[in-house]
Amino acid sequence: MGVAEVVVSQIPNFHKLAWLSVLAAIMSFLYASIGLGLAVARVASGTWGKGETSSSLTGVEANGMDKIWRMCTAIGDMAFACSYSAILIEIQDTLRSTPAENKVMKKASGVAVSVSTVFYLLCGCFGYAAFGNRAPGNMLSASGFYEPFWLIDLANVCIVIHLVGAFQVTAQPVFMRFEAWASNKWPDSEFVTKEYRIRLPAAIFGVNPLRLVGRTALVTAATVVAMAVPFFNDVLALLGAVSYWPLTVYFPVEMHIAQSKLIRRSSGGGGRRRPPANWIGLQLLNLVCLVVAIAAACGAIRGLSHSLLAYKPFMFEQ
Repeated sequence: MGVAEVVVSQIPNFHKLAWLSVLAAIMSFLYASIGLGLAVARVASGTWGKGETSSSLTGVEANGMDKIWRMCTAIGDMAFACSYSAILIEIQDTLRSTPAENKVMKKASGVAVSVSTVFYLLCGCFGYAAFGNRAPGNMLSASGFYEPFWLIDLANVCIVIHLVGAFQVTAQPVFMRFEAWASNKWPDSEFVTKEYRIRLPAAIFGVNPLRLVGRTALVTAATVVAMAVPFFNDVLALLGAVSYWPLTVYFPVEMHIAQSKLIRRSSGGGGRRRPPANWIGLQLLNLVCLVVAIAAACGAIRGLSHSLLAYKPFMFEQ
C-alpha cells in the first residue's frame, strides 16, 4: 500500500487526480454494495444477530458501559467519513466558471451526503441485524463474512483501490500547501521549482525533486505509523473526532454567520436586546456537535488504549 501511494503521490494536483477519484468512488460503491447484499442475504435467510444492552461483544463479555464506549468510537468513524470539508475548496477550483461554482458545489454536496447517508444507514442497520453484538469492525474480514470467497476477495480488492484514491484526495491539500510554502521561501532553488520531463512509451511525466522527496517522505512516515499502530477503526475514529467539529461544523457555521451578517444581538420589544433565533440555532448546532466530537474522541482513545494493552503481550512474545 505504501509503495503504491509513493507512486500515485507524484500526481501533481487535483486537476490530474480526477480519474483516480472517480475510480475510488466506483470501488466504494462496489464494496459497500457487496457488504450490504451479504448482510441482507444473511438476514433474509433467518440468521439474525443477537443484540442486547449487555452481553457478548465481538467474542468478549461486555457490559452496557463497554457498548456505550464502542458506540462513541463508531460515531467517530462516521465523523471521519463526513470530514470532507478540508478538500471542498480544492474540488471547487477544478470546476468551470459556468454554471456558477457555488450552485454546482451545493448540488454535488447534497447528492453526495444523501447517497452516503443512505449507504451508511443500510450497512449499519443490516450489519447489526446480521451479526448483533458480534458485528466486526470490518464485515468483509475473516470475523465477518467469509463466503463466497471470490466475492469477499473482490470486495477487499475494491477496498484497497478505494483507500489508495481516498488517501490521495485527503493528502493532496497537505502536499500542495507544503510545496506552495517551499516555493515562496526558496523561489530560486531548482530543487524546489525545476520540473524534469521523463518520456515513457505511454506518456510524458513531469518529476519535481521537492515533490518526489517530500511526498515520498510523508507517505513513508504515514506507512510506518500505520504498521506500528494497526488498529484501523480506533485510529479512524480519533482522526474523525479531532477533525470533524472544527473543520466540518465550527468554521463553516462561523463563515455562514459572517457571510449572512447574522448579528449576535437584535432589538426586541420594550427596548430589550435578544439573540436572533437563527443565530441561537447555529450556536446550538455548534455545541451539540462539539459534545458529540468529544464523546467520540474519548471512545477512540479508550479503544486505542485497550488495543495497545492487548497488543503488548503479543509484541513481547514476538
